[in-house]
Amino acid sequence: MSSTGSSLPRRMLGRQLRELRIESGVSAEYARDAIDVGKQTLWRMETGQPVRLHPLFIERLCKVYGASEERTAILLNLVEETKRTGWWHAFDDTILKDFNLFVELEATAKRLVSYQTTLLPGLLQTDEYRRALIWVRFPTMAGAEVERWIEAFRRRKSRLDNTRDPLRLDAVIDESALRRAVGGPSVMKDQLSHLLRVTTQPNISVRVVPLAAEAYAGLNVGSFVMLDFPEHPTAPLTEPPVVYMQGFTGNLYLEKPDEVRQYRQAYADILRSALDQEDSRALIRKIAEEYSE
Repeated sequence: MSSTGSSLPRRMLGRQLRELRIESGVSAEYARDAIDVGKQTLWRMETGQPVRLHPLFIERLCKVYGASEERTAILLNLVEETKRTGWWHAFDDTILKDFNLFVELEATAKRLVSYQTTLLPGLLQTDEYRRALIWVRFPTMAGAEVERWIEAFRRRKSRLDNTRDPLRLDAVIDESALRRAVGGPSVMKDQLSHLLRVTTQPNISVRVVPLAAEAYAGLNVGSFVMLDFPEHPTAPLTEPPVVYMQGFTGNLYLEKPDEVRQYRQAYADILRSALDQEDSRALIRKIAEEYSE
């Protein structure tokens, strides 16, 4: 486990610390002096970045900000939560830089909304489809290492089948992603058959924007994933929605309410161009049959 702890409770703690400081009218400089840390350290604490979190620092800041005993106890509990490990910590060597935050957010989300234009949504990919993508990006990777990546990938997908706490996944896929033969026709036939199977699950919805839709709203937006999180027993600690976009040299996380609102509207616009679930299944089945020819 990283000495800087888990991301989600760090983000919750950082948001609370910043809100407390602003509400109290205490300057960042005064707060830094109170715990004898530099400008960068306080910024990392308040933005949930990787940083060592000392309970005494948090307790001191709460006192400076005039926080109640109850709120102080909540924040100290968050410090303890950062020390807990999730399954993904054992697979740090298989998770690319900048993607580890997404994996942790995904593991704690209650719902994912995914719009994809070139590749199928990650959690709906088969092992063979994922292997083909890994080989393209890392053609010299040893077979044993590839299989370790696949093992981590299976752990991510397992939440879709968790009967106690199933992840809700609503996906819209451009038809062009269904027709891109990643791994070849045989892999794609199995991949689309897998899509047809998983879409019978009540927690998974897949809709397709057909090529017949021609130009539509999603082409101006690009692929993205929106994550919604469960309500925390302490309402202010509920993690706000996050919009994630994957890039070749770096990933983007959008959290400002106005940014999230715009993507929710974009998703609603995209849905208007998508087939309903039954017609989407029919199109997926048709393309799967074409891969069999």
